[in-house]
Parts: sequence; C-alpha cells; structure tokens
Amino acid sequence: MKILALDLGTSSVRGLVLDGDLRPLPDGLARRKVVLTAADDGTGTLDARVYLDCLLACLDELSQRGRLRGVELVAVSAQWHSVLPLGPDDEPLGPVLTWLDTRPEPPAAQAGPVDPDAFHQRTGTWWHRCYWSMRLPWLRARLGGTPTRFVGLVEYVLGRLLTDAPMSVSQASGTGLLDLCTLEWDAEACALAGVRGTELPELAPPDWTGRLRTGSARRWPDLARARWTAPIGDGAASNVGSGCVDPTRAAVTVGTSSAVRLLQRMPAGAQLPPLPDRLWRYRVDHDHVVTGAAYSSGGNLFAWAQRTLRLPTGAELDAALAALPPDGGRPAGVGFGGDRPPGRRPAGSGELRGLGFGTTAVELLAGLMHGVCEQVVDDLVGLESTVGQQVQVVLGGGAMAASPWWRQAFTTVLAPRTVRFGRHAEIGATGAALVACGRIAEAATVADIGRTDDQTSPATA
Repeated sequence: MKILALDLGTSSVRGLVLDGDLRPLPDGLARRKVVLTAADDGTGTLDARVYLDCLLACLDELSQRGRLRGVELVAVSAQWHSVLPLGPDDEPLGPVLTWLDTRPEPPAAQAGPVDPDAFHQRTGTWWHRCYWSMRLPWLRARLGGTPTRFVGLVEYVLGRLLTDAPMSVSQASGTGLLDLCTLEWDAEACALAGVRGTELPELAPPDWTGRLRTGSARRWPDLARARWTAPIGDGAASNVGSGCVDPTRAAVTVGTSSAVRLLQRMPAGAQLPPLPDRLWRYRVDHDHVVTGAAYSSGGNLFAWAQRTLRLPTGAELDAALAALPPDGGRPAGVGFGGDRPPGRRPAGSGELRGLGFGTTAVELLAGLMHGVCEQVVDDLVGLESTVGQQVQVVLGGGAMAASPWWRQAFTTVLAPRTVRFGRHAEIGATGAALVACGRIAEAATVADIGRTDDQTSPATA
C-alpha cells in the first residue's frame, strides 16, 4: 500500500508519498513555499486561495511524476489554531488568522471564564488571543461582511477537494472550544466566542474517511479511490513522527516555531489527569492526547538572522558556530513574535543584549539559537511532573536537522537528561501517516532516533 502524506504548515505545503513500510519513495516529495504576511503590529496571516493553489500544485507535480499511482490512503498534518471566516457562498471574507497573529483582544465589556482553572482543565486551553474563544468576536468586529461560519485553513482547502470535510477532534482541540473528555463543543467556550453550533464545523466521527469530489477525481484519477483520513494537528503529528509516543520521551521540535510535547494514551471519555498551569493539552485523535508548550520563536529567528545579518553561509557558518561553545553567543530575548499561550507579550518583544564593537553576526545568531533552547527548560520540568519521572528528549524538525551546533546547544541546556536526534526529515507527514495507519506504536523505529552529533544529512529521496 502507498500512502500520500500531506503536511499543511505555516511556511510550506508538502506532499510526501510513502511505501507500505512508511519509507519515502524516490522523487516522492513535492513542496511549495507559503508567503506569510507578518508585521510588527502582530499580524500573522495567510491567503486561503493562494494556499489552496500551493496544495493543488503539489498534487499536480506528484501526479505528473506518476507518484500518485497506487496511493490508497491520504494522511494530513495541518497547522493548529488557524481560523477563516466564510460568507454565504463559502468564500473567504478575509485572510486566514494563523497561530502567529497576536492582534486579537477581548471585547471591553466581556469577562472571561467563570472558573478559569476549570476551563483550562476541561478544554486544555485558556481564554487567550490564540484561540477561537477570543478570536471570533475580534474577527466579527473587524469584518465588513457577516460570516456564515468559521473554519480552519485545513477544512477550507479539503472542503474544495473532498465531498465533505468535517473538523477532526485534533483540529477542534486547537480551537480552544472543545471539551477534551466528551469531545463535544464546550458550551462556555462557545458562549465566549459568540457562536452557535451551525457556525462551527461538523465534528468528524472516529471512523470518518473522505473521498475526492468528481472534479478532483478527474484531475487526479490515481486518487479517485483513495481514502482520506481525519487531519491531525501539526504538533501532534511531529511528536509521532519524532518517535515520542509514550511518557518516557518528550519531543522538542524546532521548525518555523518550536515546542516541547509529551504524548499519552487517553481515550475519549476517560478522566484526564490534572494539567499544570502553564501547559496546554490537545487531542491527537480519539485515543491520545498531547500535552506541552509552544513558542513563537524557532527556525524563524534563524531566517530573520539570515535576512538581516551579514552571516557566512554553508560550511563556513557551520565552522564559525563550531568555534563557539553552546552558550557562546550574546544574550538574547527571543520574543520577536510575541508569546504563545498562556503568555501575553505582544509581537516585537525581542532583544539583543551585551553588544560591543567586537560582536560578530555569528555571535548574535548563536545567542538567538541558545535563547530558543533556554525557553524549553521550565516547561519540560512541568511536563515531567505529569508523569513523575525525568524523560528522554528527542530533537526533531527542519532546524534541528540543519544544525549540529543547535542540537549540541540543546543537549547542554537540557542536561542531565538524555537527548537524542530524530533523523527522519519529514516528521510531520510521517507522523500523520503513522496515525492514519493505526501504527503509532511503530513510531520510534520509523523515526530513526540517533545521536545529536550525527552528521548524516536526512533525506526523503
């Protein structure tokens, strides 16, 4: 059986074709970069129609190469927290608000949850600008038209391809409106958001599978009979793809942003264990949850430094970093994009300190990279408190694959824990495929976990 795994991220759209052993096929990867509109006022938006075009282009490319032939199953990893208002014609009334957008504020006269702790335990989230409970009223106040309903970006793009595209419980948990135990929309959260059930997506049942519309099947005949499985949040997919699927291993993933997460089996309806104040909890599927913390800073800081500083490139940059100790950069505050929940710092809170005329661009970069490492430590301790033991850490994500120095910096900061490196390059797509196939237990083997000083370049082809 061949599997098509889609990774609908913030910085790119990717399609990866895997064989029955979940190994990438030669020439089986197509990707398109995504243009994110970001500004110092906290804007972080995407154009939904352009994003859809990127996905179509990936599918067309794989089809033209003959790589879709024999695909029986389509798995999807998609960004959490996005929201898109749709009008009566199901067309967007504005851009997609991504996780990076920090502009939403609560209405002046509105109070938050009656019992904030109970709300946090029930939904795994807070009344915060990242979630629909605060985002939807803010959007309504700014829109020129009246939205008929709200969807996430993945529901919009799949809705154009499939006969139906309900919202998975994983994506719904990222809205902040879902009761994680009952797996129904939470009444108090919906009241804060000012929405009725008809304005929210239908929730996908545990056994949901989708099929292409007639027009889509004509465009990609090799996918006409393929089953599409319910999308899972990109953070959950990355945990599975990193091989971190039990309480002994936490994943630290650095892609565009960064996060630390722990996955546990907790079937729907089961009593959930207490959730520490600073951590969120979302659904992977109907049987698993992922608990953790996320940060707006990660590989995007590296990208900023590349654009802004006169950095060396390639082997020259690697050698310059290797000459520095893991803490050899200048002190940095990494709040360039503001805080993810529960923090409330706005965008533009980044800092570079301790500068002198002898400070080099590489030292500035190293300080930023080290700052990303340090932000993880306290939340990792909180995660360990939920399982009563110190855990092993597996590093993953594109930024980790690209920088041995960064991996070593994490190893130093997270000591005395054992720190390993997941060498599989496409952890989001592969994680989604593992969940879709019901093979989560095999994740550690597929992830190819190795040493952090491994110089092998991950490849998907």
